[in-house]
Amino acid sequence: MTLTVQKVPKHLRKFTAEQHYDTYTPINHAVWRYVMRQNHHTLKDLAHEAYTDGLKASGITIEQIPNVDEMNQALAPFGWGAATIDGFIPGVAFFEFQGNGILPIATEIRKLENIQYTPAPDIIHEAAGHAPILCDSKYSEYVKLFGEIGKKAIATKEEHDHFDAVRHYSNLLEKGDATEEEIQLAQQNIQEKEAAIKGVSEAEKIGRLYWWTVEYGLIGTVDKPRIYGAGLLSSVAEGSNILSPDVEKRPFDVQDIVNTSFDITKPQPQLFVCESFEQLIEGLKEFASEMAFMKGGAESLDKAIQSENVATAVLSSGLQVSGVFAGRITDSEGEIVYLKTSGSTNLAFDNQELPGHGTDHHADGFGSPVGPLKNMDKNLEDLSDSELENVGIVTGQRATLEFESGVTVSGSVTDIVRQNGKVVVVTFEDCRVTLDDQVLFEPEWGTFDMAVGTEIVSVFAGAADGEAFHPNIDSEPAESPGLPELTPLEQLYQEVRNIRHNGGSETELACVLDELEKVAPNDWLLRIEILEILTAQGISSDLLEKVEQELERIQTLDDEWNTLVERGINVAKHAPLISE
Repeated sequence: MTLTVQKVPKHLRKFTAEQHYDTYTPINHAVWRYVMRQNHHTLKDLAHEAYTDGLKASGITIEQIPNVDEMNQALAPFGWGAATIDGFIPGVAFFEFQGNGILPIATEIRKLENIQYTPAPDIIHEAAGHAPILCDSKYSEYVKLFGEIGKKAIATKEEHDHFDAVRHYSNLLEKGDATEEEIQLAQQNIQEKEAAIKGVSEAEKIGRLYWWTVEYGLIGTVDKPRIYGAGLLSSVAEGSNILSPDVEKRPFDVQDIVNTSFDITKPQPQLFVCESFEQLIEGLKEFASEMAFMKGGAESLDKAIQSENVATAVLSSGLQVSGVFAGRITDSEGEIVYLKTSGSTNLAFDNQELPGHGTDHHADGFGSPVGPLKNMDKNLEDLSDSELENVGIVTGQRATLEFESGVTVSGSVTDIVRQNGKVVVVTFEDCRVTLDDQVLFEPEWGTFDMAVGTEIVSVFAGAADGEAFHPNIDSEPAESPGLPELTPLEQLYQEVRNIRHNGGSETELACVLDELEKVAPNDWLLRIEILEILTAQGISSDLLEKVEQELERIQTLDDEWNTLVERGINVAKHAPLISE
């Protein structure tokens, strides 16, 4: 059997990044290893049964940060691939990755000081949290379907602005050289953008559904839930906390979920428990039935206009108009009679751009009447060639079309485009378009391409043919920053790593511990790794006692360190070491 490795569509490649695997430091790998050992030990009895088996099947090991290229190969048997991304990406793009069967994985890994949790995307959350459960076929179906539906959700302009502010703030922190003033201004900008958001868009609602299922979902019963959400699987603190009576467990209910907001910076006060992954799929379809891409009409187009971002309106003929919608004209009953875009626009059918109707041709916006022709029993898109001739629509001849709305199109027909037997575009030269005394198009403006459709049946975020609308030429891959020069502390971490995998003496560990006292007297993680090796070897010695005493001292210095050390000691005593 030939396995297909998923490839990133061209227009999404601008969000990808190189992993530069060799730049991960020994401390980075130690952070990964600590979290994974904690998760595996603590959550193996709390997680969905697919989790443990899925870890190995998805190309993930406990001992080292995964190579995403290898994960891409390992996920192929399950119909998935993996791609590295550059931190925060727009929701539409994130969902499109998943809809294409590609798991987007941030290349960054949390710092040691943020080992318990980070709100920013990192490889622990993305790889270890999301990938294992995707090996369950029904859950995989749910996440792909979510991607296909989620990418169509329309956000407001204010939500887009807020995302840009959050991404800017994240980039400042990632660079590491931002001034305190720059960081404060970025935080203030986030607060201002968040305050400007009014109401709850369909993008926000489906984001909540994603959060309370894919990120923080439980399965089973409210009395005996198991974890499948990636946020819980990548956080020992929150994962083990599901048993606490302080965390309310609610039965899965779509309307309850989409009306429940969340705060990514705080532990979740409630979680939702589904009975099965099939219930998730049915709930998602229930929510989707109320989205703009399923309803169409003026209300849906208004959402696209308010977003001030690229969206697509689908006409009853099947023609797809993609661009930034700038306005519309409605009749007395609120039905759309004319739509308008600004800037780059393209026309497509079945998600494929129509020849000659790309953004280069429609660079300055697009406008067209929508609705039935006056005194016609049949819709324009359904007319045969002879029926078109009967109403005067013939290539090379002048025609005047009067719509029931009062819109009149008069000009010389130069082209008629059909797709699947339906008329989708009629092109005019020397054309004038009016509505009562309002001029909508003048002959001197050039060619008028009239979209054909009696009504707008669907509206969704993004372009129908993203490849054509965003002709993102493959950029040169970023140059590798090269192998980092290890700090004295990182060198000690590497020495312990070598001893664990290749064998070493107690004397070598003692030398490392002596040097550690000089370099980092309060570093708890490397001492835990030394403790693990000594415990695994069954060595009861002065060195073991010394390590334990130093850890006890460190525990008194910080409440969080106390918890982390306690958990580390517990795992060291009960979980065997694993070689690479």
